[in-house]
Amino acid sequence: MDSYAWIEFFLGSDKGKKVLEILSSADEILTPDLVLAEIGRKYIREGIDEKAVIERLKFMEENSVILCINSELSVEGAMAYIELLSKAKSEGKSKPSLTDSVLLAISRKYTAKIVTGDEIFKGMNEAIFI
Repeated sequence: MDSYAWIEFFLGSDKGKKVLEILSSADEILTPDLVLAEIGRKYIREGIDEKAVIERLKFMEENSVILCINSELSVEGAMAYIELLSKAKSEGKSKPSLTDSVLLAISRKYTAKIVTGDEIFKGMNEAIFI
């Protein structure tokens, strides 16, 4: 799952309710370690109490498999970045983030879907767009 999906989940928004349905029905949820860092940074920047941030991150750890970046995934992520960058340019979208490319690499390596609302993934077979 990407940061967007987790954030919507914690907000309890309509999109977050879709994420809850996916969480409840999935055999396994995969979250890159970069997503934890992104969410931690976002909430701390917004002034959310450190204890509350840690609680949310622990929830993510307890409810998904946290995947650490290794050399193989780094190279696959780099190749995915080139692909996403080309897609973004052709569609007039913003450049993909490092996390986007890692998510795509993980999706392909584990035959998993990316739960996201990030426009870069719109229309991709690897994504469940919320």
